[in-house]
Amino acid sequence: MSQIKSLNPQQCWAALHQNSGAVLLDVRDRVEFAFVGHAMGAVNIPWKDAPDWKPNPNFVDEVRQRIANPDTPIFLMCRSGQRSLDAAKALAAAGYRDLTNVEEGFEGALDQQRHRGTLGGWRFHGLPWEQS
Repeated sequence: MSQIKSLNPQQCWAALHQNSGAVLLDVRDRVEFAFVGHAMGAVNIPWKDAPDWKPNPNFVDEVRQRIANPDTPIFLMCRSGQRSLDAAKALAAAGYRDLTNVEEGFEGALDQQRHRGTLGGWRFHGLPWEQS
């Protein structure tokens, strides 16, 4: 199994610009991806979907359809970094070798008022993003 690397959002952004063949894979639910927003250029393949939040049984197959080469650098992102790490582990078990989890995710951790986006995350750091 490959070792899963970890980068913060700024490091991920820099790494994506250094490798035009790399893929930023957002594993959040399709509703989160569309309405909360997502990093520019991200590919969305959910690891878990609402309402039951069970792992997507077709996740690896869907990734293979979009990213056939197991040596392609893949940077995985979710809301705060946990789902993306679980998804990276599934891809590593399926033979993908160049996997990086994006720490903090798109929205970062909860603050004391239970809000996201104030302590970290892709959007917090001012990196390019959009909403559908």
